[in-house]
Amino acid sequence: MARWSLPDPAKYLAVFPALAKAFGGNSFTEGTAYLANGFAGAALWLRPGARSDEKALMKLFDENVEGEVKKDMPGIFEQMEKFHPTEPHWYLPMIGVDPAFQGAGVGSALMAEALKTVDRDGLIAYLESSNPKNIPLYEQHGFEVIGEIQSGNSPVLRPMLRSARR
Repeated sequence: MARWSLPDPAKYLAVFPALAKAFGGNSFTEGTAYLANGFAGAALWLRPGARSDEKALMKLFDENVEGEVKKDMPGIFEQMEKFHPTEPHWYLPMIGVDPAFQGAGVGSALMAEALKTVDRDGLIAYLESSNPKNIPLYEQHGFEVIGEIQSGNSPVLRPMLRSARR
């Protein structure tokens, strides 16, 4: 989704750090950002009640997204809000693995580590996947696809929910 919204490589590289910080909200200061050894990957989790910095996100998109993509963004955010759980939950707004380490279990290790906390709390977990290749990874960790989000020519986002466990 980020690459679709920022197709120019230079702009993507320039904007992505601020985008990750805005999507990750307070995961950096609250200790809910999980990093793999050597920065091979990262997972930004938001604890119950925490949210992405929506004001910063909107500003970033307004200043950097262009054309048809910009017209499709409000529909995507509106649909995301409809699927987002209202009960207390852990939210994974962003996870990524360095391409050099993909397929080596880094993403799975990041998920497993974070889900220990989710399960300790006995809460549900929620995410939206923009990459169909990642769906099996999330399903392996107990997530289920609960719908599809799409607007205009956007890629399909798949909201996924993991039931509470102890």
